[in-house]
Amino acid sequence: MELTDEQQLIRGTVREFVDEEVRDGIREADERQEFPEDVWDDLAELGFAGLTVPEEYGGFDADEVTDSIINEELARGHLSLATALSVHCLATSCIRQFGTEAHREEWLPAMNDGRPVGAFALSEADAGSNPATMDTEARKEGDEFVINGKKQWITNGQRAGVVILFAKTDRDDPDSITQFLVPKDIDGVEVGKKEDKLGLRASDTTTLIFDDARIPAENQLTEVGKGLKAAFSILTGGRVAIASQAVGVAQAALADAVEYAQEREQFGQPIIEHQAIAHKLADMGTQVQAARLLSRDAARQNEDGVAPQAASMAKYFASEVACDVAEEAVQVHGGYGYTKDFAVERYYRDAKILTIYEGTSEIQKQIIARHLKD
Repeated sequence: MELTDEQQLIRGTVREFVDEEVRDGIREADERQEFPEDVWDDLAELGFAGLTVPEEYGGFDADEVTDSIINEELARGHLSLATALSVHCLATSCIRQFGTEAHREEWLPAMNDGRPVGAFALSEADAGSNPATMDTEARKEGDEFVINGKKQWITNGQRAGVVILFAKTDRDDPDSITQFLVPKDIDGVEVGKKEDKLGLRASDTTTLIFDDARIPAENQLTEVGKGLKAAFSILTGGRVAIASQAVGVAQAALADAVEYAQEREQFGQPIIEHQAIAHKLADMGTQVQAARLLSRDAARQNEDGVAPQAASMAKYFASEVACDVAEEAVQVHGGYGYTKDFAVERYYRDAKILTIYEGTSEIQKQIIARHLKD
């Protein structure tokens, strides 16, 4: 799993950016539930908004391992920022892979510069783990599609300027799910409720409401009925990114726990010298490294094509590790870990979402088991 010189340089650049420009404002952004737009713009200036944008459109065009490294380092600092970038990249990936040349020329250079922000609208209130049951409809009328429905849990819902939407062309036909490109500023698109979440509070998560929203027929990105397959193929890479983010959160929690254990004294010595704490930290460190190796392996496999089993293994294991390590970091801090004076309480709150979005741990285990039978 050795990194190239270029990958090590990129990791150092992101790490420096996080330490110097991100960390100071995290607590305030979390408390106010406000996304740090200035940090996003700085991130885009470094080229990272274009991670999946091809070079001919001005993009970074990162390989899978480099993408994994960047996601890990950003999440080590601020999971809300990493999540916003990951979803933005889902949108650019869809336009890159399924859009026409006209779509790519119109949207990718601007999205590479960070504006418009991309959103990925698949889930609905009653269609989360089973998106095939979605109700949103895009019905063909002449040379347009008319969209009606409601999407839920949409990251970048308020911020987005363009939405990758999945809808049925016939609400009564479960096999008609199709992918569309929808500019968010058109008539008939409204931002609904903003979720008040346990963690990831600086990331805006909203409902998107479509009420007779009209888009030109050329904004159809896949053939009718091919939308769900397209979504799952894109989400494979997204799950590797989330696994990497989970490693970043776990690494941050581990580092804070080690630092605190070296400084905090009880019974006449730093608590890291007590076997109970030392063994706890040893377990945490081992889990983090194991999760990192799984995530990097999944990234390397994805370089050679779709790797759903490896992505699901990495996403499942790393997200559970993030929860476990964050919880143990709170325990190492004792009563202080339960206060907002230390960042470990935020890691603890943030980590849980990693086991839920882009496929719950239960769904990942279903995918893994299915491939074990093959």
